[in-house]
Parts: sequence; C-alpha cells; structure tokens
Amino acid sequence: MYGVVGGEDGSEIVATLVGDPLYAGIELTGQQLALAEARLLAPAIPRSKVVGIGRNYAAHADELGHELPTEPLVFLKPNTSVVGPFDPIVYPAQSSEVHFEGELAVVIARICRDVPTDRWKDVVFGYTVGNDVTARDLQETDGQWARAKGFDSFCPLGPWIETDLDVSDLRVTTVLRPGGSGPGELRQDGRTSQLVVDVPTLVSYVSAVMTLLPGDVILTGTPAGVGRMVPGDEVSVSVEGIGTLTNPVVAA
Repeated sequence: MYGVVGGEDGSEIVATLVGDPLYAGIELTGQQLALAEARLLAPAIPRSKVVGIGRNYAAHADELGHELPTEPLVFLKPNTSVVGPFDPIVYPAQSSEVHFEGELAVVIARICRDVPTDRWKDVVFGYTVGNDVTARDLQETDGQWARAKGFDSFCPLGPWIETDLDVSDLRVTTVLRPGGSGPGELRQDGRTSQLVVDVPTLVSYVSAVMTLLPGDVILTGTPAGVGRMVPGDEVSVSVEGIGTLTNPVVAA
C-alpha cells in the first residue's frame, strides 16, 4: 500500500492511501500505523525506466580520470533493478568491483515530452534518495553501461518521496559500514549545488530525448568518493531534506 508519513520525529505515523497517488491522487483510507512498524518498499516503482546521468559532478569525473561531457551523459537502468530500503544489494558473480553511488533522485508525475526548463516543476512528483550501484570493472570492459548498472538490486530507492523541497543546494552523503556494523565511514559528501547540469535542465534535456512516464526516475549524478563495497557491508545514502536509504550487501 501507499501512505503519507506525518507526525513528530521519533513517533511518525503512516496514513494509508487508496491506490497509487500518481494515478489516483491523495485519498486516505482512514487507516493509520506507526512508521516503525511498517516495512518500507521502494517509494517509486517505475513502470518504464530509470534514467541515469553520468559524470554530473566535476570531482567525480576527475576521480575516475574522465573529462566532463559536453552534454548530459544519459544512460538507462531497467526497472527490475529497483529495490527498497533495507533490501539487499546482491553482489553479482560476474563482477569483482561493485561501487556505491549516492544520488538525489527525481520522480516524474505525468506523461511528458519536450518540457521547457521553466516548466520542469509541472512534471515532477517529488524527490527521493537513490544508489546507482555500478559494477565498475564491467563498466570499463563492456564499453557501454547496460550490464554494469542493470543487475537486479542495483537501484535502491527510498525511504520515501518528499514532494515539497528546494533541491538547488542539498547535502548528499554516503556512509559505508564495513562488515555491516559500527558508526561507518563517510565516503561521499557533496551538494546538489555542485551539479554540472542542474535538475531543471536535466528534466528538460531528458524529456527532449524520450517520453517520460508517471513513476519514471531520473538519477541526477553522484558526488566524488565512490568506492568498493563487498558482501557483509552496509551502505547508507542520505539527502538533506529527504532522509536516509540503507541497504546491506550480500553475495549472489
């Protein structure tokens, strides 16, 4: 079921909704439950696609030894790669170098094409946290990114969609907990103000390439600090104003 989160910090409640709010709007069922008692699924279930944007932070492109693209570098992740909070990221047998990539994710509200930059908010439902998991060795050897970024479980999304947020300057961090315990190590720490191509321009640019559908997700790019994770680790991505997305890493 879908629901709306409300209440004070530490005692949040979820008010359940009738159907999918992307299609049915906000209609409450009258049922409420404690957020702590709910199992959260991925808040966006793309019917169609997840659109990724590569090398959209200058420092990230530099750390991988790449030049900045002259236009947004667009790639696709299949909707079968999407999982939710605390779902496992499955380390595929085909790879020996799987990386985390924490990102701000944009959720599309309606069918749209050729969206003007000044109308971008009209087609956005809200924002969530994403982890663009990447098999870095396969990305380098394949020459294209479909396999490296397309494995099942390679697109965690969550914990929910924030529908009212200024995304122009939000902190984006990733913490890795080797072995799945302890306070963790801060690996990524960037701000959306450092995006090479900002969110309004990305929405307009992608919609000029392909029709966007309700529930489609645009991953806006990852800050510097990407790195390896192995089975047994736990990774947490946080975006200021939204929340934290945590997933364990397990062997296939």
